[in-house]
Amino acid sequence: MADRPLKVLIAKPGLDGHDRGAKVLARGLRDEGFEVVYTGLRQTPEMVVTAALQEDVDVVGLSILSGAHMTLVPRITALMRERGLHDVLVTVGGIIPDDDVAELRAQGVAGVFGPGTTIREVADFLRANATPRGA
Repeated sequence: MADRPLKVLIAKPGLDGHDRGAKVLARGLRDEGFEVVYTGLRQTPEMVVTAALQEDVDVVGLSILSGAHMTLVPRITALMRERGLHDVLVTVGGIIPDDDVAELRAQGVAGVFGPGTTIREVADFLRANATPRGA
């Protein structure tokens, strides 16, 4: 068990202006015992990765409802690799077509969560798959 709770960055990359789900998830994960940082709306991939570095997070959760996931996610995961964040778990939630899941996984995404996923399911996945940084 880690000395600190898993730290999760919830990010809203791109021009998507709908953040209710991301806010609900952030609150729910806090209730589940995670430390959560929420970036707010309209983050660039560079802003997301910089926040992940600055906050020393264990997980980056990307919330994307705009359909831009096949552009944003590869850029974010590439930047994370470039900046040495190989040990940070990446997840994506939102409107993600089933046909895109395999490519997202190939880009380094560990979990994809669509509509109807419960906070408990996300929390259980993070506990089972995230490694605390520095561990």
